[in-house]
Amino acid sequence: MEAPLAGITVVEVGVFMAAPFAAMHLADLGARVIKVESPTMPDPTRQVGPMVHGRSSPFLRLNRNKESVAIDFKTPEGHAAMLALLDDADVLVENLRPGALSRAGLGPDVLLQRNPRLVYCSVSGWGQTGPLAPQPGLDIMAQARSGLMSITGEPDGEPAKLGIPVADLSAGLYCTIGILAALRDRDLTGRGDVIDVSLYESAVSLAVWEAGKHFGGGRAGGRHGSAHQSQAPYQAMPTQDGYVTLGAITPATWQALCQVLDAEELLEDERYATSQTRFDHREELISTLERHTRTLTSVQLLERLEAVGVPCAPVAEFDAVFDSEHLREREFFWDAESEELGPQRQLGSPVRFRRLRTRRDGPGPDLGADTERVLAPLLQDQRDPAPNPRESPAEEG
Repeated sequence: MEAPLAGITVVEVGVFMAAPFAAMHLADLGARVIKVESPTMPDPTRQVGPMVHGRSSPFLRLNRNKESVAIDFKTPEGHAAMLALLDDADVLVENLRPGALSRAGLGPDVLLQRNPRLVYCSVSGWGQTGPLAPQPGLDIMAQARSGLMSITGEPDGEPAKLGIPVADLSAGLYCTIGILAALRDRDLTGRGDVIDVSLYESAVSLAVWEAGKHFGGGRAGGRHGSAHQSQAPYQAMPTQDGYVTLGAITPATWQALCQVLDAEELLEDERYATSQTRFDHREELISTLERHTRTLTSVQLLERLEAVGVPCAPVAEFDAVFDSEHLREREFFWDAESEELGPQRQLGSPVRFRRLRTRRDGPGPDLGADTERVLAPLLQDQRDPAPNPRESPAEEG
């Protein structure tokens, strides 16, 4: 039983999050991922704590299933090594500043001329073109400029970024999607392509509800805390000892919620007769519902809601999430074995196949651990050149 991307070689020139996250998913799907770093200025994530025996715990997880090659491609020797590596690769994914690889003689035009089957994927803050392109762009800037921060937080509070780097992570996922699509096209045409993904556009693409409001003639935006932009009740509700999220937005679940809370009088209230009127009168509705939910513990409320089929869930701390019985039973977490560090617990891939499998090998590698093994045969081939087997049939003749 083989992983679906077995036989695909990916070269990653990535730092921090977006490109490494994309390459991590490709590695999970079976691709051979070679992470290229500068020997003197490696991926800064290597220094992000907490540290496990001197190694970054986040790095061990974000860069699992990869090989590490240390190359200074600004030197003649390093540049030649990069060309040899990329002549033999299927995919390059990078998230340096726009133009950085081109200035180093490793831009898409140069590389696709040498290897027409290469899929060249760049991810940046604002994209490779446009007035913002030269500016540095981190996740928080993309969240801010995309509008996401304007709708995150409490109504009377300050703008807030999401607790995860959602612009980085979504951009990484879009890179993965684009690369898979380009590889599929290459199977049909024999030609690679150039992919341009930005954190900015990735974040804006998530504003599905807000776009529906704006382009439909309404007003998009506003902070609603945990509440939904267009539905009610759909949010976190207080209990005696915490919070429980619920979503009673269909006629059946709305009726069940009122009955389980002993609030049947709400079913007769014209203000709450339809989904739209419940949303229009959300403040009064939520205030009334809170008086009922506060009389119960979180466990009591969850048990009652589950019994009548109202969608609900506790607001869990991550310590509880990482010890979830459900995730353990589905074997979501797994241990990447390391001779020096011992087993390193990993987040699993959400992608599950019936016939194929995802890859579960080692944790993020030490800097340059695979340099000699990876480059030696390629540089030997360069000294004894032979026709490039990756020449595109469309380019021949």
